[in-house]
Order: sequence, then C-alpha cells, then structure tokens
Amino acid sequence: RRGEKDRPAKKPKQKGQGHDQLTCIVSYFAHHHCEKMSSGTTKKISANDVLLYIPNLIGYMRVACTLASLAFMIFDKTKWALAVCLYLMSFVGDLFDGMAARKFNQCSSFGGLLDMITDRCSTAGLLFVLSGEYLESPYYSHLRFLFMFLILLDVSSHWCQYYSTSALPNVAHHKSAEGNKDRFFILRWYYGIYAFFGYCCVGAEATYILLYVLANVSESDDFYSVYHTALLAVIPACVVKHFVNVVQLCSACTAVAQHDANLKNQ
Repeated sequence: RRGEKDRPAKKPKQKGQGHDQLTCIVSYFAHHHCEKMSSGTTKKISANDVLLYIPNLIGYMRVACTLASLAFMIFDKTKWALAVCLYLMSFVGDLFDGMAARKFNQCSSFGGLLDMITDRCSTAGLLFVLSGEYLESPYYSHLRFLFMFLILLDVSSHWCQYYSTSALPNVAHHKSAEGNKDRFFILRWYYGIYAFFGYCCVGAEATYILLYVLANVSESDDFYSVYHTALLAVIPACVVKHFVNVVQLCSACTAVAQHDANLKNQ
C-alpha cells in the first residue's frame, strides 16, 4: 500500500530486553526499600509485637491446656483421660514453640521465660495433684513429702540456673552452650546432648503421668499391667533427671558465688 514504505520500521525486540526491564524495576524498589531502612522509617518492634510472637502464642495455649488439665484432675476425676490428653498437649507444645521460634526468627527473652515458667508450673501442678492421690497407701505421708521435695528441687534448680545465666554479666540462654561452658560436665551433657535431654525430660513427665493414671484405674483394667510396666521403664529417667537437678542447683549457686567473689576482688 502507498505510504507503508514511509513508516519507520519496527525495531526487533532484543533478546532479554524484558528480563532487563524487570531487573531494573526490582532494583529500583530494592534500592528504595534500603533507603527507607537507612532513614529509620521502618516499623520498630514493640513489646506487643513480642508478646504476639507465634512461639509465645503457642506458649499461651500451653498454659491454657495445663490449667484445664489440672482443673479436671482436681474437680472431676471421672475425666482423668481427658486431663491426661490436655497435659500431654501442653507438654508436646514445648517442642513446637521452640521450632516456631527458630523458623520465624522470633526467639526472645520473654519466650524463654514463658517456656521455663510453664514447664515448672505444669510439673509442680501435677506433683501437687499426685500429693492428694494414694490416700489409702500405707506410704501416703512419705509420698506427700517426696512430691513436695521434688517440687522444691525442680523450681529452685531451674530458677537458679536461669538467674545464673541470664541475670549476671555475659547474658546467655540457660540452655545454651555458652551459658553452661564452665559448668559441671553432667550439666553440659544434659543441655548439649539432645537425646539425653529428651530422655530425662520425657521420662520424668511420663513417670508423673503414669502415677496419676495408675491412681485412677483399677487393677482389673485391661491396660493396668501395661501402665505399670511402662512406669517401671521410665522411672530410671526420672531419677537421672532429678540427679541433674541437684547438680544444676549446686552448679548455679557456685557460679553466682564466683561472680560475687570476682566483684569483691576488683
């Protein structure tokens, strides 16, 4: 047609031109974002943000499960199976809050504190419940004293460990290798070897749960022998756990005393 020759010819699209344009756009927004970060206009983390971290939300759910479990144990013994399920949910939640903290980069001092307090209060609550069981046992008074002693040992050893690693100079997590580098080797094994740590913790909690179950089922129950055999299998882990608690208590107190000595010698 006439006039078509006068039209400017279209330039062929160069290979990779679209990709180059996309790269330029991405680079522009990345540069713009970096400028905003350097100018201090990004949103700062607030205390409410930390309180609403995903692992901390899991921690709140653990607290709710523990309270519900202990309530059923005390007020409605017919629902002992439900109480055990709720307690186990709280216990297993301890694994998932740590996984969530690492996955979403939401580790926090508050999360560590919430985790430790939840663990200690859950165990203390269950031992308190056990102190009211076995009323017909001829060793009832001895068992009450034992459960009370285990509560005191568990709370004091973990609190001293937390204080000696988190409140003193060179702050570190109470389970970290850095926080336990100068401690007794058994304590370093306990927090450094995950299989050993899991064996002790799971064995101790399983011992308390099985003691509660055996107090609420009759010997004629089909699974009574299974529960009893399982209890005998996990008791050694419980014994080791409380031996570690004694070591932890002594080691933490020594560390605090050494800190005082260093201050006096300055």
